[in-house]
Amino acid sequence: MTIANLKALTCAGLLLLGTTLPAEAVTDRFVFEKSIPELQEAMTTGKVTSRQLVEAYLARIAAYDQQGPRLNAVITLNPDALEDASRLDRERTEKGPRGPLHGIPVLIKDNFAVAGLPTSDGTLALATYKATADAFQVRRLRDAGAIILGKTTMHELAMSVITVSSLSGETRNPYDPRRTPGGSSGGTGASIGASFAAAGMGSDTCGSIRIPAAYQSLFGIRGTAGLSSRSGVVPLSSTQDEAGPLARTVTDLAIMLDATVGADPDDPITKAMAERPAPAYREGLKPGGLKGARIGVLQTLLAPEKMDAAMRDKTLAALEAMKAEGAEIIDVTIPDFEPTMRAASVIAYEFARDFAAYLARHPGAPITSASDIAGKGLVHEAVDARVKQRSAAATQDEKAYAEALAKRAVARRVILDAMAAAGVDALAYPTSLQPPPLRGAEMFGVGTCTISAVTGLPALSVPLGLSINALPVGLDLLGKPFEEAKLLNLAYGWEQAAHPRTPPFSTPPLANGKAPAPSRFKVQTPAEGPRADVAFIYDPLNATLRYTARLDRLGSDEPVALTLQRTEDGKPGAIIANLLRPGQRKASGDLQLDTRARADIAAGRLYLRLYTRAHPLGWAEAPLQQQ
Repeated sequence: MTIANLKALTCAGLLLLGTTLPAEAVTDRFVFEKSIPELQEAMTTGKVTSRQLVEAYLARIAAYDQQGPRLNAVITLNPDALEDASRLDRERTEKGPRGPLHGIPVLIKDNFAVAGLPTSDGTLALATYKATADAFQVRRLRDAGAIILGKTTMHELAMSVITVSSLSGETRNPYDPRRTPGGSSGGTGASIGASFAAAGMGSDTCGSIRIPAAYQSLFGIRGTAGLSSRSGVVPLSSTQDEAGPLARTVTDLAIMLDATVGADPDDPITKAMAERPAPAYREGLKPGGLKGARIGVLQTLLAPEKMDAAMRDKTLAALEAMKAEGAEIIDVTIPDFEPTMRAASVIAYEFARDFAAYLARHPGAPITSASDIAGKGLVHEAVDARVKQRSAAATQDEKAYAEALAKRAVARRVILDAMAAAGVDALAYPTSLQPPPLRGAEMFGVGTCTISAVTGLPALSVPLGLSINALPVGLDLLGKPFEEAKLLNLAYGWEQAAHPRTPPFSTPPLANGKAPAPSRFKVQTPAEGPRADVAFIYDPLNATLRYTARLDRLGSDEPVALTLQRTEDGKPGAIIANLLRPGQRKASGDLQLDTRARADIAAGRLYLRLYTRAHPLGWAEAPLQQQ
């Protein structure tokens, strides 16, 4: 099923996929915010089948991907998903489960090859290209019993850390649909954040797993270079690309890693994995992972002039909380840190060469190289200039490329030496220094993604919770080569102590297969003196507030303003919006609440206040109370 079909996806559309949508499936109780072990337990005890899990996730996609908040996070649904689920249900009955992923629906970023499904790499130029074989990690997931539910949107050609594409348009963040989910694995991040599947796969060349994880309150890992195969994943940079999972819990992340890590003859970088023991990341998770841990903090990246204030406050509070759990927090300083990291990136030199090589190994696409699309009206304006630049870079000075490769070794040595000198188990720094950009805007400020990307060292993005602005904040934990198990245990210790995940407001549980409808309520200021009557319609999925306001009993007095304000610690707080202009007695309009105001209305912290010429500092106020 393609995106065109998905836009019309409703309960009737799901019936076309062969589902009967039983009542217990669409109540959402089986899948909303459920972990893989919880889903497995429900199937083991006969409370639910794998087919019903698929139906429930499809119902959520139908309700929220092209309707409601319109996340636009899923590009293709697998038409065989229900049949695959039924087959795995029969296998469970006849032989027992293969393991923790048996019958578990997952979503895959659209630069991974999935046999029989389009592999667009987020570009219109590859919209018709279908893979004939699974990528290595997709095959491993199938072998483990996972169901490929579909594929997710991505930033075109994986060329940025937002998610915009000539094929799918803009993807939205479920925590604030006005904002990007990050990228380039933004569709996977938004989907897993919204409980469209149990877990998902992404790729990371410089933050493309970790930034969407941070922006959706998820755990996401970029493994050590050589840990996981990139075979069958459309490349951006063969030197810097890594592929791996995003999940809502550390346990889920470990289960996905156990299934996908390993040597692959088609990706020589994984050769060392053939000599290492089979992974047992889930088995290795132990309580109290922070106790006695030594965590180095790159304080230079926490400077107020570099980092959003609300995110910085949340990060500093989280580090203090880790200290309370027994971790030792150590300041680490690295001279010339930022220029060293920046100079070691090789993406610009490798894209055109690697992209053409992939297409040559996987014939059948309508293009054979980046030059086939550069400057030919086939890509989104957000990447047009970058595609032209990187296509031309294929013929640039090889000396500059060799110097950048050499600087990678320098960057790696600098980081490992600093960790050894401080005696730390991991380095900690913000996954992102800024909140998710508003859609249409690019990322800005100093980035942190290069630290792992140019050194080949593993990094795990850990959710810290929501800032005062009700937006997710993430922290990268960077480890030594092949010490993913240690990073997972640090993250597990934090998760068990802090329980940092809060589900997004825009994709709540379905009731009888339906999303919550807009609520209608009225607010009236006290009866004495001038009075305001306001009728509201509030859409909880998009945080839009429609109002119709009317003033009466003014006499000779004149209105100045009717404001929407928040309370702060029980006291009058800032004005959010003015519903009337001076002199107006009637007005109507729509307000798009930001994330903080949305949290305020949900918590009952918003109120109206009427101002008149006779009462310039405010006459009457009334709280917004939804029935």
